[in-house]
Amino acid sequence: MNPEPTEPPRADCAVDPAGRLSVRLDLPSATRPQLFLRQRPGKGASEEGGHLLDLEPDGDGAPGTWRTVLDVEPVLAEGRWDTYVMDAPGAPRRRLLPGRRDLRALTAAPDPAADRPAPLAVRIPYATKDGYLAVRTWLRATHAEVDTVRLDGRALTVRGRLFGASPGKGATVLLVRRGKGGPVRESALTPEGRRGFSFTADYAGLLAGHGTAREIWDIFIRPTADAPRIRVGRLLDDLADRKEVFVYPAVTRDGVSVRPYYTVDNDLAVDVGGG
Repeated sequence: MNPEPTEPPRADCAVDPAGRLSVRLDLPSATRPQLFLRQRPGKGASEEGGHLLDLEPDGDGAPGTWRTVLDVEPVLAEGRWDTYVMDAPGAPRRRLLPGRRDLRALTAAPDPAADRPAPLAVRIPYATKDGYLAVRTWLRATHAEVDTVRLDGRALTVRGRLFGASPGKGATVLLVRRGKGGPVRESALTPEGRRGFSFTADYAGLLAGHGTAREIWDIFIRPTADAPRIRVGRLLDDLADRKEVFVYPAVTRDGVSVRPYYTVDNDLAVDVGGG
C-alpha cells in the first residue's frame, strides 16, 4: 500500500484566449485520477454537487504526470470553486495547492472591436488566503467593464466597455446608495463607439443630505432609457480579488471622506464617510 502523501498535490494551470482552463499535476501513484471542482456554498448553505473531470496522462510530461482541460462549456456558475483531486473514482478527495499559473492571455490588450459570447463567462485561478488553489468565476448576461479610472479630488471619471448591450438614447449612470430604498443619483453617460462609454460622477451629489453614518454607493449603467441597469466592475484581467490591490486614495469634501473602491466581487463602488 502506498503511504499517504504528506502534502497536497500542487497543480499548474493556464488559461488560453478562448477561456479554456488547463490543469497539470504530478500523481505518481494514481491510476485513474479525477479533478473535482466544488462551488463554495454561501453562508448557511449546504454543498450542492460540483464538476468532475477525468485526468489523462500528459504525453509531454514525465510518467505520473496528468492533465485535463476545462473547456468553455459547461459554463460555471458565478462564485468561487475549490479544487480537489482523487487518485481514482470514489477515492478520498484532496485539496490542491497552486503551482505555476499562466494567465498571460487574461492580461492581453483588449481588441475594441472584438465581441465575446453571451453571457460573459470569466474564470481566474488563484491562491486562497489559506494557500489552496481555487477558481473565481463570473457569469453576467450583461456587464460594464472598467478600462480606466481617473480621480481629480472632486469627481470620479470612468471609461469602459459594455458587453451584452450597447449605449443608446437615454443612457445614464446610476449611483445607488446601498440599503433598502436608498436614493439614486444619476449622471450622463457618454457613448464612445458601438460599445464604449465614459461618465463622470461628481462627489457633491453623494454628499447631499449625508449624515454621520458611513454610506456605500454602488455604480450601475442604464444603457438606454428603458433598459435594466448593469453593474460596473473590472473582471477581464488576471486578478481574482481587486479590493486589496487597487486601492484608490480618499479625498475629503466638506469634512467627509470619499473613496472609490472595488468590492469583494470586483464591482466598482464609492465609500462615503468610511475614513
